[in-house]
Amino acid sequence: MQAWQVHENGEPSEVMRLAEVERPTPGDGQVLLRVRAANINFPDALLCRGQYQVRPPLPFTPGVEICGETEDGRRVIANPALPHGGFAEYALADSRALLPAPESLDDAQAAALHIGYQTGWFGLHRRARLEAEETLLVHAAAGGVGSAAVQLGKAAGATVIGVVGGPDKAAVARELGCDVVVDRRAEDVVAAVKEATGGRGVDVVYDPVGGEAYTQSAKLVAFEGRIVVVGFAGGTISSPALNHALVKNYSILGLHWGLYNTKNPALVQHCHEQLTALAERGAIRPLVSERVPLDGAAAAVQRVADGVTTGRVAVVLEKGAGA
Repeated sequence: MQAWQVHENGEPSEVMRLAEVERPTPGDGQVLLRVRAANINFPDALLCRGQYQVRPPLPFTPGVEICGETEDGRRVIANPALPHGGFAEYALADSRALLPAPESLDDAQAAALHIGYQTGWFGLHRRARLEAEETLLVHAAAGGVGSAAVQLGKAAGATVIGVVGGPDKAAVARELGCDVVVDRRAEDVVAAVKEATGGRGVDVVYDPVGGEAYTQSAKLVAFEGRIVVVGFAGGTISSPALNHALVKNYSILGLHWGLYNTKNPALVQHCHEQLTALAERGAIRPLVSERVPLDGAAAAVQRVADGVTTGRVAVVLEKGAGA
């Protein structure tokens, strides 16, 4: 079979190589899946760079989120078991963690429903306890993680403010349903959000960026507000001033979604049922901005790493295409 492999750490476009390799053999509790579509996530770039919290042995195949097909023809969503990731014709996955792909979504959309939307659901509902009519601020609102949070926030009845970088991403954020869009390249984010909220600030901040975005969040969070720290796509890990959290009376909440797979897997299943119901009624739909063939995976991962994409980019295998 064909699979992308990483033999040394570095930039995705430089270290990912398409090769002919043996089809992987499932271990105990694993299942072999034919990959129909693989969604590209920022962690795939971190894996290539050797900067992710999981460091599979070299060589490995990246790709942490797929829509695949079982031997009996079931269409499922899975997180591949590294080192046999999803940027390949076949991948391995934990048989107990397979989730049914919603019928309302094609393969690329189904592949994109999992990590970003689960992270958004856990961040907004489990951690921040977002309520209807509250105000939600989403950083990188046009990106893969941010776009999911925007849709989930709107589905929950919140007013959503999206922060983006550039006019093209601003247009995408508006199409996603943001009530207010702030272009950080053209506007003062703090001033714009304060104006939009009448000086009150926001109840919940969803931050997958870190760095300057977190600094802005601390200035914008309202009394009894909650900042959900999801990641550091901006490359800088912030050091929050805890005295500031005390004085303003807000909460800083960390979210590592992957822990729920081992700490509370039943809740992951419950979340998927909620997401499926939302997808079936059209309240959420993954924004897949690009569908590329398997041989375009390395270049696509690099574009995601460089932050020049909107929504999700999916690798779609021709014989399993759902587009």
